[in-house]
Amino acid sequence: MDNIAILGMGALGLLFGGEIVENFKGHASFVMDESRLSRHEKDIYTINGREVSYPMETPETFASKAGKADLVLVGVKFPALEESLDLIKPIVGEDTIFVSMMNGISSERIIGEKYGMDNVIYTVSQGMDAQREGTGIVYSKHGELFIGVPKDAGDKLKARLDEVAKLFEECRVPHVAEPEIMYRSWSKFMLNVGINQTCMVFDTGYAGATEKGSEARVYTVGAMREVVAVGRAEGIDIGEKEINQYLDIIATLDPNATPSMGQDRRQGRKSEVEMFAGEVMRLGKKHGIQVPANEYLYKKVKEIEEAYS
Repeated sequence: MDNIAILGMGALGLLFGGEIVENFKGHASFVMDESRLSRHEKDIYTINGREVSYPMETPETFASKAGKADLVLVGVKFPALEESLDLIKPIVGEDTIFVSMMNGISSERIIGEKYGMDNVIYTVSQGMDAQREGTGIVYSKHGELFIGVPKDAGDKLKARLDEVAKLFEECRVPHVAEPEIMYRSWSKFMLNVGINQTCMVFDTGYAGATEKGSEARVYTVGAMREVVAVGRAEGIDIGEKEINQYLDIIATLDPNATPSMGQDRRQGRKSEVEMFAGEVMRLGKKHGIQVPANEYLYKKVKEIEEAYS
């Protein structure tokens, strides 16, 4: 694996993509359109106060130097996913592997519909409490990537998983090869649906969204239970045990930090609500399951976003 393209310079891109760039020098760069490149190429990025400088290229420049990408690491915000996938067409070949660090359960499907599911490694980012402050990232827990493929995956995709694991090992990217990746993906989705949306709606951090007896916790846990219901309808065996396990993980993070959607509200950005409540509502409709907590959070997020302008 020689040529790696990274999409997105948010927390995930800088934390995990940055490690690949630093430890695989000359073979990896952040890829973006010309307008973003002109805006950001002179920015000074920091990670926990340490200045970092990473190569940035357009797809055309990347293609002229390296041809097709062997690996694309996807770390954009959900609203930008479709546009980003169209942008990188010049560097995607038949054997290009995709690793989506994005939250939720839909990005792999969207990538696969465009470039083939045999090219997609399922990935879950977990355990980080990174906060984006301008062009800087601050965190107390770095987190890690769980990577895997469905149990019915063919030998070709399993071999690609081994390639990615080897690269992550060489580049010191914290990762776990996860044999139950669909279970892991849905469990993290369950957590994100609860904690991300509640933090945004109640404008609070991890502690505020999980405080016992609070209204915020009612929505955090209620939204998670609705994911359990639609997940079981989709054949995923999750329940109260997983809810408690993931709430325990939240308790290890900086209590005053807030996840991505909480940061979106404070910075006036469009959120990933379609990837969370939007997906739960879609699945609820599909299976005839009521999801009132997610409907409430979806409505409130939309009201918050409309008020930006």
